Amino acid sequence: MIFLIKKQKMSKLNQTKIPLILSEDNVLKIVIDQGVIETEHRWKLVRERDGLTKRSADVMWLEFDEAGKFKSKHSQPGIGRSLIMSPFNDFFTWQTTGVTEILACTPDCEYVKFKTTNSTYELSKE
Repeated sequence: MIFLIKKQKMSKLNQTKIPLILSEDNVLKIVIDQGVIETEHRWKLVRERDGLTKRSADVMWLEFDEAGKFKSKHSQPGIGRSLIMSPFNDFFTWQTTGVTEILACTPDCEYVKFKTTNSTYELSKE
């Protein structure tokens, strides 16, 4: 008997990634207990041009030097800063390019509309 499997193309941006570790006894385990998979989302980021939506528990704004190396982290947006969405490790949810313009921002920064080098985003607290 022959089975045909239809291969679907999936955007690399929208793939669900499940981080695993290989234990000492050669068993693959899901890395939930190390904070890699978030179960609570308080922030929502929407890219204007295609509606791509990302959610995370926390956000941080990163600043880089002229050589592109990490300089400092911030709790508020600023020109040149890059938004990163938690978890803050190798499995972060999303990172934008540097902010080129802040279009709108509430005083508490719980809503920010901003432009980056290649996109326009809306970040809001849920």
